[in-house]
Amino acid sequence: MILNSLSFSEIWVVHFLTTLKDDGLPFPQYVVAKEVVSQKTIRLSGSELQEAMTFPFSKKDKVLFICYDSSSTMQCFVALNWALPVNMVDLKVEFRRVLSGDDGEHSFSLLEALEYFNLPHRYTVVPEEPWDTMHNQQSHGGFPSNYSNQYCEETVDAICLLYRKMKSELHFPYCLIRGKYMQSVAFMEIQGIPIDTSLLNLLLDKWKWICEKMIGQKDPNGVYNSGSFCEHNFENYLHEKQIPWPRHPSGKLRLDEETFRFKARAYPKYIARYYELRCALNKLKLPNLAISSDGRNRVNLGPFRSTTSRNQPSSSRFIFGPSTWTRGLIKPNKGTFIAYIDWCQQELGIAAALSGDKNMQDAYNSGDPYLTFARMAHAVPATATKESHPTERAVYKICMLGVQYGMGPESLAQELGKPVYEANQLLGAHKMAFPAYWEWNQRIKETGYGEGRLETSFGWTRKIYPESKPASVGNFPVQGNGAEMLRIAIGFMHEAGVKVCAPIHDAVLIEGEMNKEDEILIIAQNCMQKASEIVLGGFSLIRM
Repeated sequence: MILNSLSFSEIWVVHFLTTLKDDGLPFPQYVVAKEVVSQKTIRLSGSELQEAMTFPFSKKDKVLFICYDSSSTMQCFVALNWALPVNMVDLKVEFRRVLSGDDGEHSFSLLEALEYFNLPHRYTVVPEEPWDTMHNQQSHGGFPSNYSNQYCEETVDAICLLYRKMKSELHFPYCLIRGKYMQSVAFMEIQGIPIDTSLLNLLLDKWKWICEKMIGQKDPNGVYNSGSFCEHNFENYLHEKQIPWPRHPSGKLRLDEETFRFKARAYPKYIARYYELRCALNKLKLPNLAISSDGRNRVNLGPFRSTTSRNQPSSSRFIFGPSTWTRGLIKPNKGTFIAYIDWCQQELGIAAALSGDKNMQDAYNSGDPYLTFARMAHAVPATATKESHPTERAVYKICMLGVQYGMGPESLAQELGKPVYEANQLLGAHKMAFPAYWEWNQRIKETGYGEGRLETSFGWTRKIYPESKPASVGNFPVQGNGAEMLRIAIGFMHEAGVKVCAPIHDAVLIEGEMNKEDEILIIAQNCMQKASEIVLGGFSLIRM
């Protein structure tokens, strides 16, 4: 196992100067590579660059490859048919890890990293934007003109300087695992998601008429009035269906997206349609979707952008950002298939495994943890099913999900529309059913606040401050290790030759040849199972 940077015989810093093709992907024009210790420098451009078979260090086990924001760099390797480096560290990812949990505003640009570490530099400031945005600028004649060979040289020098400063922050081998994932990110951003552009163009042309039709079809209960959501009508609808709904201190209904999402899960038959409709009408901005010339949705996937290290692509440019119904625009090319694969109740399974709570593990493996919890609390008979006791199941589902996010009795009572004493009884039932989980969650908070940091199984850290929210602190191991699990699964899929189009929170979208569908799906599912066992010490999550 590689323990530190001294284990490498050579350390190369590499940066490309690129233009953008019609499909929005970077194409290499000039590259500079500098060996950190010897200062040996390689420069390639024009035909010399295009004819090179590979970089001399790409396949060497004892060579370390350093870059900043490596996705576009790896896409250049792919465009040139070069072998990807065996060992790679992305200093932007590691800079994000250093600042993870910091509430300040950060761009995570190379310039900010240099200034954060108080490093003197000659680095030229150039607007740093996602390449899908820059492609749009280039197509309208606005692509930055001061991208030059000099800028490329200065960037390499700046990354060399930053690497020397950050060496102590690089935790091997975890930083190499994160670097390997960035190679997978490059392939996913190249792959993109196939879109039915004919249907998209029709939607754009008829959007106003469609909105009116959507309301007519999705709102048979008259909640909307003249195209607008009417709170009074919605309140009457809730009363009619006997659905409890949380309120503000003023008495008004809480109508934020999180509340709607939570209730849509608990009451899918009655609330999901309104959650979807509100998302569609309030958030959907079809003209902002990033569609390349070949009809594929390609965006910067925002790897490691969240505090928990999950991906955060643009919500308006990514097809999975707007309302879920827009996913109907995804259309595989002829002779291919696409599949959405995830784990069943990943977060609950992770909590059960990490806490070592055997009761929670059994509930997870039962296939319906919410009904199992209700049975454990003696709220339903042992013979109860989802169909026979839907109301009780919904209550215990809300409780179980609420506990996962640190919900207290007052908040739980609001969500359930019940008195606080009943919410306390439910939380008490949860504590009796899953005592090991509660002890573990308390230890997590004590460790976080006591040491000022928490860390996942693979080394992603988060700073914890006295003012950090206890619910967020307690849930970090679940979210953070979920992100680790997804990255490892995607890496396995990449190595197995599975084409991954994109990560979607705790799931993946894959693509392949139609006649190999069963084979590819089995490989992908096995990769996900293997990843869960690695992160959770042998505990296997249920695949969907």
